[in-house]
Amino acid sequence: MTNFISNLDLEQKVGQLFSIGIAGPEIDRATEELLREIQPGGVCLFARNVREASQVRDLCDGLREILANPIISIDQEGGTVDRLRRIVTPMAAAGQVSSSEKAERMGRIIGELLRILGVNTDFAPVVDVVDEDRSGASNGLFTRPFGRSKEDVVELAGGFLKGLESQGIVGCLKHFPGLGAAKVDSHNELPYIEIADDQLSTVDLYPYMELLPKHNVAVMVAHAAYTGVSLQEKAQNGTLLPSSLSHSIISGLLREKIGFDGMVFTDDLEMGAILRDFGIGDACSRAFLAGVDALCICADPANIREGYKAVEKAIASGEISEGRLNESLSRIAKVKAGLAEPLPFNEARIKELSDEIAAFNASV
Repeated sequence: MTNFISNLDLEQKVGQLFSIGIAGPEIDRATEELLREIQPGGVCLFARNVREASQVRDLCDGLREILANPIISIDQEGGTVDRLRRIVTPMAAAGQVSSSEKAERMGRIIGELLRILGVNTDFAPVVDVVDEDRSGASNGLFTRPFGRSKEDVVELAGGFLKGLESQGIVGCLKHFPGLGAAKVDSHNELPYIEIADDQLSTVDLYPYMELLPKHNVAVMVAHAAYTGVSLQEKAQNGTLLPSSLSHSIISGLLREKIGFDGMVFTDDLEMGAILRDFGIGDACSRAFLAGVDALCICADPANIREGYKAVEKAIASGEISEGRLNESLSRIAKVKAGLAEPLPFNEARIKELSDEIAAFNASV
């Protein structure tokens, strides 16, 4: 563990476990109070935080002034999930990309743009496998994933990651262990995915098995239940436990079986699939005990504070051990030590990248 994190007090260490959203395009008084109170390890930007290029850079610089080397993330996928469409040409969707060379170009353009804006982490690519048999479901994925087969996903997402990495941006594979067979959108309700062990292993886990050994990335865990999977756990009330809160899925499958020791994020814990059934405090404690490192709460300051207090209480009571806490702090410290510094702000270069996006879109 770096000296920075090992020298923090308990309250500051708890803060490192959170990646939070903030209200608007500037750090107003209420936002600054929240940041200084929680001292989160990361901040995730959304469309509500983006008005123009110089404003985004000022916002990121301001976050760095208040927080110690924060992980500043964004969901910049292209297509339906494009947080930067107000300041550059909207990027084509990943599902439209036809070759690894084009995927790499896509990642390079996004990566350079993020570095100029002051962002260091992209919650992309989506590696959920949506083949012909799985297409057409109203699960919110649309054209977000790369490819139409597990092999295509690996080839195209691998190219995208190569492009991101060439610009010093950390990527994040999502949504583990796979939402490709979901029938509903986890933003609204918990998907009950009707697959068995063999399909999970040979299809949905295939991109992780192939890509994780080759790329220095994070992983984001889905909110989903897998009705025919032997690792599926049940909550105390007998309902199926979401993967994001499951020790068997995160520690057993991702950490032990697949061997991933990098940083693991939850998907937003305010999604309907989690908040309605568990409450934010219980969800944060469960997810951390399950093996995640970063708890994402993306909107409500009251939820952020409640989640923080629940984890702090669980550590103070011994429910979460010091050893378990230090495991995640070490992973977070390792990621932070490798974060690239922002590039000099360059409005002209951003305009050139916007033009490059337009040319890219015409080529896919």
